[in-house]
Amino acid sequence: MPGLTIGDSLPNLQVDTTHGKIKLHDYVGDSFTIIFSHPGDFTPVCTTELGMMAAYADKFAERGVKLLGLSCDDVESHNKWIKDIEAFNNGKKVTYPIAADPTRDIIKQLNMVDPDEKDPDGHIVPSRALHIVGPDKKIKLSFLYPASTGRNMDEVLRALDSLQKAAKHKIATPANWKKGEEVVISPSVSNEEAKKMFPNGFKTTDLPSKQEYLRFVNV
Repeated sequence: MPGLTIGDSLPNLQVDTTHGKIKLHDYVGDSFTIIFSHPGDFTPVCTTELGMMAAYADKFAERGVKLLGLSCDDVESHNKWIKDIEAFNNGKKVTYPIAADPTRDIIKQLNMVDPDEKDPDGHIVPSRALHIVGPDKKIKLSFLYPASTGRNMDEVLRALDSLQKAAKHKIATPANWKKGEEVVISPSVSNEEAKKMFPNGFKTTDLPSKQEYLRFVNV
């Protein structure tokens, strides 16, 4: 195993944050939760990323999703940095907590260690990682970017919409899918079952193999 990954349970760690001490399982509760790490406070790409998370906070909240940031800097540093994030983001408030990890223990347990980068003292630093955690406290999806590449929040939101829809229906989302577009029915669902599950009907794509596996439906 490469470390915490899709399908693994989130460890129930207690973390110190800008909103006080929290236990991860209590924070997740019955919600989807996005836990994202950044290499360091007062750095350029991270400032834009946390600002964009703040800008998208309402969209995540509409979907019942919680946010939790993380880096190895302490809470005092986070609180000072938040002022820069909000100033850069035209005053949009950072309403989500940011966890501190000065011992580097949390990033190890959450599989958020950058394999190459080190701080000036030679200590490990967080990767630009993001886990989407389900209400069952399991990792549903992970993104991992190098320090030089900032995240695309539209893709995070799109992936979240896909996960939440797949959690409710036996479907999957095709390439480049966006919320509101057709989805595909899971191969594990027979045509007979699909007719019952989707009474408004579905479309089966005619393929050279004549296998009826590519079935589109609106849900």
